[in-house]
Amino acid sequence: MPKALCIAGIVIAALLFLVFGLDLATGFPFGKVDWLMDSGFLVSSLILAYLGWTTWKDQI
Repeated sequence: MPKALCIAGIVIAALLFLVFGLDLATGFPFGKVDWLMDSGFLVSSLILAYLGWTTWKDQI
């Protein structure tokens, strides 16, 4: 089960990176309201992906 949670965290991080990266680049889906929020979520998604990846590698 913990491996599934690590993979779920990585997938969620990838989706967040995709959504907020698209918003920062094109303004879709949130209309580019605040670039600081977009960049904060991009950094947070990268941190989440890193934590999920390292935890998954420790379990192998």
